[in-house]
Amino acid sequence: MRSVSLPTLFCLILFCAYHHPTASADPANQPTNAVKPTPLILEKNDGERRAWRDIEGLGPQPEMRFILKVDPQNGASSHLVFGTEDMAPGGKIEMHKHPDSDEILFLENGTARVSLGDSSRDVHGEATVFIPANTWIFAGSEVIHFAFIFSAPGLEEFMRAESVREGERNIPLSKAEDEEIMKKHLDAVIYK
Repeated sequence: MRSVSLPTLFCLILFCAYHHPTASADPANQPTNAVKPTPLILEKNDGERRAWRDIEGLGPQPEMRFILKVDPQNGASSHLVFGTEDMAPGGKIEMHKHPDSDEILFLENGTARVSLGDSSRDVHGEATVFIPANTWIFAGSEVIHFAFIFSAPGLEEFMRAESVREGERNIPLSKAEDEEIMKKHLDAVIYK
């Protein structure tokens, strides 16, 4: 079986998203105020660089950073969200699910323990994890760098609300602020 490079994989995903069979090519069926997507060519560290905020009372958390590369604000995509994240040693993706969006995680390097639905296993660099909408996912890891793709926008606004732009003062969220953000974004993510 022939290996596909990461850039080729993302180009294929972007092509499929923009050529979705339910999308109308007829300009008369398009909203008049729709923003036209902007083609982007992004290097590894290009994009909207952000850092997750700690939550008061949970103790110090491993520093985790992510980059939103393509979404409604970056490239004006109305069909998908794409980004990358670095997970520090001891970092984890808490048990959660996305009600209205499929997700693909592509681990570029490292090792992670992934629990998906009713199964769990260790995965390594270049592994792909497909998470259908409404499927519970949890991951704990060593140091890993991974890419994430969502089939519909929504989660990126939760991610922005729970983070700060790189270089901004990172003030921890109170538990009440965190709960309010989670309540506001239940259409994008639900945590156990």
